[in-house]
Amino acid sequence: MIAAIKAPGANTRGLLAYLYGRGTHDEHFDPHIVAGFAMLGMPDPGRDETATLTELARHLDEPVRLRNSEFGKLVTDHVWHCPVRAAPEDRYLSDAEWGEIAQRVVAAAGIAPAGDDLACRWIAVRHADDHIHILATTVREDGRRPKLHDSGIRVGDACREIEKDYGLRRLKKGDRTNTRRPTQAEMHKAQRIGWEQTSKEWLQDRIRAAIPHAKSAEELLAYLEAEGIRVKAKRGPSGDLLGYAVGRPGDLNKDDEQIFHPGGKIAPDLSLPKIKARLESSQPEEHPTARRAQPSTPWHRAIDALDTLHTDLADDARAQAHVAALGELIEATAQKAPADLRAELQAASKAFARAQRSQIRAEDRAAHTLRNAARDIAHTATGPDGSALAVLVAALVWAAIVAGRWHEAKGHAHQADAARQALQHLQSAADHALTPELTDLAQRQPKEETRRSLASDIRAAIPEHAEQILTDTGWPALATVLADAEARGHKPHQLLKEAAAQRELATAHQPARVLITRIQHTGRNPIPNRRAAAARLRTTTAVPHPPLGPDFAQPTAATTAPAAQQRRPRR
Repeated sequence: MIAAIKAPGANTRGLLAYLYGRGTHDEHFDPHIVAGFAMLGMPDPGRDETATLTELARHLDEPVRLRNSEFGKLVTDHVWHCPVRAAPEDRYLSDAEWGEIAQRVVAAAGIAPAGDDLACRWIAVRHADDHIHILATTVREDGRRPKLHDSGIRVGDACREIEKDYGLRRLKKGDRTNTRRPTQAEMHKAQRIGWEQTSKEWLQDRIRAAIPHAKSAEELLAYLEAEGIRVKAKRGPSGDLLGYAVGRPGDLNKDDEQIFHPGGKIAPDLSLPKIKARLESSQPEEHPTARRAQPSTPWHRAIDALDTLHTDLADDARAQAHVAALGELIEATAQKAPADLRAELQAASKAFARAQRSQIRAEDRAAHTLRNAARDIAHTATGPDGSALAVLVAALVWAAIVAGRWHEAKGHAHQADAARQALQHLQSAADHALTPELTDLAQRQPKEETRRSLASDIRAAIPEHAEQILTDTGWPALATVLADAEARGHKPHQLLKEAAAQRELATAHQPARVLITRIQHTGRNPIPNRRAAAARLRTTTAVPHPPLGPDFAQPTAATTAPAAQQRRPRR
């Protein structure tokens, strides 16, 4: 059951006209009052032919009129409107049941607490089987205003109890992290102009797409402006950024002026303070030689960053930071992926947006490695080869599983659902990316003798999954990957144990594919020969000889041999 409290209004008579009207598509039938502050003597135009909407509005507005005449300061935001709707699969509720539900809702909201004889005036109108509309005027009989702060949370909690008591579909408790639903006016405007999304939805997608490209709030606003989005910044006397609002091109008010929306009104995590915390968190200084040891492409650096995700979930603040940064990495990957994968990855990014935020305050600096990987892809990545892309998307699949499990453990029901929805899109993208790679690998599978040897390695390294892997259709491709890694100096047994430790295989639908992508990443570089590496080390650390002139011959093996070898044997 959903109760959606609307923005305060000022026209009681106008709202009644809608509630008792035929609806925009003749969907209203038999409108009538099912509950109210005082049923006796209540004029109901739906049941009494002599009652009028004006009379009913005057009846509800009486405390408002008295307050305005007494205090002289007019109350203009006194109309409280809350539709309450049952789920499509819920049973039919009688008028009496809807009346009881309405009484519980207004009590929870603070409109009419139980036993309060001086509460606000209200009615509940039913004009369809599956919902009612509650209308109240927010001036009490004693002239005071009701305390409605956090009324939405209290009403939501009451709806969860109503669902349990009436045997209705059970919805998850809200946690104040969701974006605001578009209003009827916003949806009608988008439909009238021909937009598929309302302005706030459109702007949210653009801001999230811009975040991986920016290292500060100032860079983010500059990027949005470059993309054609209208930006209005609020600055202090010193020029410091104090707030921002954005507007969709063509979204104008009745005076043909641009409409702007503050970031925090678009989504809870897009306010300026939260944007600054994510983008401007301090990062450890990188050692000058650190880049030399990093993987050669941003795709592989992102995979390495994801490998540390599951180790950073013990602390809640660090975990929340990593989950938020994971969403940025999914978005950056979607932007740079080939066209045939982009739609699924963009859908995953959009679904994961809810999973990125919770009531836990993130320690954003903890996720700098993952966030840098997202920026690296957004700024420098070129089209990846099929192998790198398949490995990265497979790593994102596992990361989404880990994030969803963390949310479930913390009781974040909405975020866990969002992670599951994103996982479906990521898994579809991973399967699509890996299919041509599997075909190519299977065509190059090693000889039978090599496959038998590699099968022995699998039975020794991961015996509990060995038979499932060896009978998998991906086994020939896995054998090729292991043989290639072995040719580069790796030990298949060790690679298999490391891969199984990085990603548990019990929940994997096709563990062979999981091992393929993991080993393609960990075994892609050849292991250098130890003797050759030692020789190179001696050469680079030895004192260099002065340059030889043109009249000097190159030193021979005898002249460069160790002193002990140059000594003559004793006679």
